[in-house]
Amino acid sequence: MSNNGNASSTQVQEFEYKAEMKQLLDLIVHSLYTHPEIFLRELVSNASDALSKIRFNSLTDQDMLDRDAELSIRISVDAKELTMVIEDSGIGMTEEELIANLGTVAKSGTLGFMQTLKDQQKELDGNLIGQFGVGFYSVFMVTDEVTVETRSSAPGSQGYRWVSKGEGTYTIEKIDKASRGTRISFKLKEESKEFAEEYRVEQIVKKYSNFVDFPIYLDNRQVNTVTALWQRSKNELKDEEVHEFYKFIAGDYQDPLDYLQVSVEGMVTFKALLFIPKEAPMELLYRQGELENRGPQLYVKKVMIQHECRELLPEYLRFIAGVVDTEDLSLNVSREVVQSSPVMSKIRQILTGKILGWFETLAKEQPEKFRTFYKAFGPIIKIGLNTDFTNRDKLIGLLRFESTKTGADEYVTLKEYTERMGEDQKEIYYHSGASRAQLLAHPNLEYFQDMGIEVLLLTDPVDVFVIPSLFEYDKKPLKSIEKADIDFSKQKKDKPEPLSGNLLDPVMKIFRETLADQVEDVIESHRLVNSPVTLVSGKDGLDSQMEKMMKMMNSELPAGKKILEVNTSHPIIRNIAGMVMANENNPLIRTSIKQLYEGALLLEGSLDSTTAFISRMNDLIEAATLAR
Repeated sequence: MSNNGNASSTQVQEFEYKAEMKQLLDLIVHSLYTHPEIFLRELVSNASDALSKIRFNSLTDQDMLDRDAELSIRISVDAKELTMVIEDSGIGMTEEELIANLGTVAKSGTLGFMQTLKDQQKELDGNLIGQFGVGFYSVFMVTDEVTVETRSSAPGSQGYRWVSKGEGTYTIEKIDKASRGTRISFKLKEESKEFAEEYRVEQIVKKYSNFVDFPIYLDNRQVNTVTALWQRSKNELKDEEVHEFYKFIAGDYQDPLDYLQVSVEGMVTFKALLFIPKEAPMELLYRQGELENRGPQLYVKKVMIQHECRELLPEYLRFIAGVVDTEDLSLNVSREVVQSSPVMSKIRQILTGKILGWFETLAKEQPEKFRTFYKAFGPIIKIGLNTDFTNRDKLIGLLRFESTKTGADEYVTLKEYTERMGEDQKEIYYHSGASRAQLLAHPNLEYFQDMGIEVLLLTDPVDVFVIPSLFEYDKKPLKSIEKADIDFSKQKKDKPEPLSGNLLDPVMKIFRETLADQVEDVIESHRLVNSPVTLVSGKDGLDSQMEKMMKMMNSELPAGKKILEVNTSHPIIRNIAGMVMANENNPLIRTSIKQLYEGALLLEGSLDSTTAFISRMNDLIEAATLAR
């Protein structure tokens, strides 16, 4: 290991941080004060990444600097001087890389995202910071000035010293540095002097970095455990160390919900240690993104080849964290070969089957744990129904729904639903909307509630796209209760008498004339019990929730016309019939019809403007109060 490099006579260049970088530094330094210890986690993590890269490069690069140097991280502290040094023998940086890595925000959108988090939570969660590539800057919580001395592993490389106070500028100068790698040194602030104590540093290393894949020396004494847990047998694994390993590789602060060890020998040979997080990943919670760049780590013979290997699992399972280690790939395998390798294809196939079997076991043996899992990851799992046709039946078996016969946050499977269907029920019914309360209050549910027919309540936006694509389960069609072609021939005997034909026909005629441009048709309803009217979709039309989602994706999409169903035994419809008999030109008749129609639109969440609706309502109230 080298000591401080000596500055040459070359000029010191000063650079200014970009405006966004200044704001980010201020945000980190002043909003993470409750988590100052994470600075050490982040510096060790960066050193580990640099060592992983050099180890990978050494497989093919014969000319790199210091080929035989030990791959390690060395930390030294001085409690009297309040100084700390963290040094690695990793890949090092060129001048361009110094500017790119330490002078600019690592990922676009990082500042905005972190500012939003700060606004929401008052303080930033220190566990998020490393996931944005800005972890290095957390060092400014504990020091006023940082010096980084580095030399790239490329032959003929030059050493550089980078210095900054984190206040808007930094300097870079050439130095003589004998060995490759990076050395970070700084003096701790008085209020951060605890981090100059050996016991405190060791405590933090064991808490956050115990499973770094390289030895960490603290004042020449190794303080971490370097072990490939996934290579051990199941009975050797202890939950506590497995949980700590998960926190390290996943960057999570919580224990995993569950873990699975896999050992396969045969057509392919590999070992894996996989984890289900307790909560959905941030990009789903905050950015509504996809799991495009996630996946377990890929190792070949205990050497990390890819940090997040997309090819190991289908997209809908990439929330699974962990390690997969195989001997069936060469150590110098390229990313392109990984993508097209038949070995990877086979591993993916086996892993997918094992993971879905794991979920099934959780559902049977640990239903509460499965409920937690499904609440967090159910929406992602459903994506697989339209992409993974090999495992479609297994995925359908994992589906869970609230229904009119379950409580809130209680679930029913399609199998359970069909087992308790009445003998004369031929279809599986579902109703989709924004919330359980909204769905239960909807007029379209009245017939089913009245007849005791169970209806699945779909409140997950993904359901709108996924469930119609199932078409049927156990040879029973899945049908939205908004469809006009449902068989309502079975009715309660004590249902009020509907209007007779000679009274009904004139009413329906005026309904059709009044709403001619707005609805596909007006028909007599057999589904309504307590409401006067409702809107339903034609046989080939979209239900209201699907139409709403499609409109969100394409605002130019014209709204499809619905069918208005009229409850001809309802008092309001009977009263309108009486008004028609007395004087069919009474303006209150058409005002009432428009109000009923727009009221149905309001329930659907499809009423674009409420101005006319409110004005018409006031007219009707005025007429009603005058009549008294």
